[in-house]
Amino acid sequence: MVEPAVTMAALGGVVGLLVGSFLNVVIFRLPKMLERQWAAECAEMAGKEAEVAPAFNLVRPRSRCRQCGHQIRWYENVPLISYAFLRGKCSACQTPIGLRYPSVELVTGLLFFWCFWKWGPTPAALVWSGFAAALIALALIDWDTTLLPDDITLPLLWAGLIASALQWVNVPLMTSLWGVVAGYLSLWSIYWMFKLATGKEGMGFGDFKLFAALGAWFGWQALIPIILMASVIGALVGIAMKFSSGLREGGYVPFGPFLAGAGLASMIFGPGSILRILGL
Repeated sequence: MVEPAVTMAALGGVVGLLVGSFLNVVIFRLPKMLERQWAAECAEMAGKEAEVAPAFNLVRPRSRCRQCGHQIRWYENVPLISYAFLRGKCSACQTPIGLRYPSVELVTGLLFFWCFWKWGPTPAALVWSGFAAALIALALIDWDTTLLPDDITLPLLWAGLIASALQWVNVPLMTSLWGVVAGYLSLWSIYWMFKLATGKEGMGFGDFKLFAALGAWFGWQALIPIILMASVIGALVGIAMKFSSGLREGGYVPFGPFLAGAGLASMIFGPGSILRILGL
């Protein structure tokens, strides 16, 4: 007989697959939505009439193949199953579909499964699942565009404080609040020291907000292991990309994906475990 905990975790995993499918939409569309918003705001400030464009948001228009424009039917959009059934290709033009799409669905499903396995049918499982989904979206958006949208980082920060206040996470509210302060000010200070010393910007303001959000969820004590893990892995990836000529123009690697990865590692293993993994 299947245990109730396994059943609940499995249901959470199925929901995670569906959320992962939606995250693919967010990752692709949100940066483009922001670009349209910024263009409209610039036109308004310049006293020009903004260009009228067709509706473009997270719901409209319906998903289509980027190559041939084929509108994706509902049965072609079932997480993992449709990708396998279509053999990773568009049903109309046979253009390969990127492996990222099923990967995001699978990783999100596994993380939701883990959250409901650990916390069961509780508010903690829900908020940590949302935390994981937000970090996946932020990591991939930053990797693609070097943007960490306020539309995700700020709600993530506030959600951490609210979860702490409601005792849905095991972090006292004051510890969570000081985590926000320490997270933001630490990277903000490094940013300005680097800029004054070199005249260059070493990171973006989105990194400050993401680190502050992680401080809200884990408390100020967790910030050092999180930043250490993110820095070490980021440096290793950057070196590997440099030797493989994989660095983008300007020779930089966005830091957000590594902060997000360290945040997910902290959720699963605990911040203290990160120090042991790094041998500290």
